[in-house]
Amino acid sequence: MSREIVTHGTGPSPIRDARVLDVITRMNASRRLPPREAFDGPVGKDPQAFADYGFSIHPDQGDLIYLLCRGLGAKRVVDFATSVGMSAIYFAAAIRDNGGGLVIGSEFVPAKVEVARRNLEDAGLADYADIRVGDARETLRNLGDPIDFALIDGWPVPEGPSLARQVIEIVAPQLRVGGYVMNDNAEPDFLDFIRDPANGFISITLPIKRGTELALKIA
Repeated sequence: MSREIVTHGTGPSPIRDARVLDVITRMNASRRLPPREAFDGPVGKDPQAFADYGFSIHPDQGDLIYLLCRGLGAKRVVDFATSVGMSAIYFAAAIRDNGGGLVIGSEFVPAKVEVARRNLEDAGLADYADIRVGDARETLRNLGDPIDFALIDGWPVPEGPSLARQVIEIVAPQLRVGGYVMNDNAEPDFLDFIRDPANGFISITLPIKRGTELALKIA
């Protein structure tokens, strides 16, 4: 049965499930960001202080995640950080449409986990996601079987390596050869890791959002 193609990014979405698209459209319509000055000072580094805000991927990033996961036949993926569930919905839609599997999400703020789970339920995708509450450096340390795709976002830390760098070092050994990593924030030390040939990746920077790094594990 044919249906109208829905556009919510810069082009038509590859997703054809009206229920999923309705939730994505609602979430995009309700997007809001805190004022820039909210990030100043020590509170700006505390994710709990931003529990009322969903920092979500751009629709074009979501469509790319869905398309790549479908092409890979992805069954097991990592979603960090899950926030209110936007990226998890794209992942879970692809996993379901591939015949089943699991999205392993990680989110530090419990209130956001509750919202993410409700959004996944509304989209009819709750059975395909395990959203873990806590520090991703612990919740993603043991993923079980190899994974096919990982989204590495993150949150500013006061000092030392970025959270994205710390998490990719944990996740990379658990990613299968031929799997993808997408990074949202272009943290310099994450890029240093993913672009170092010794770590087994090749990557490109895509002109999506502020610059989206997409890496393929080749070794």
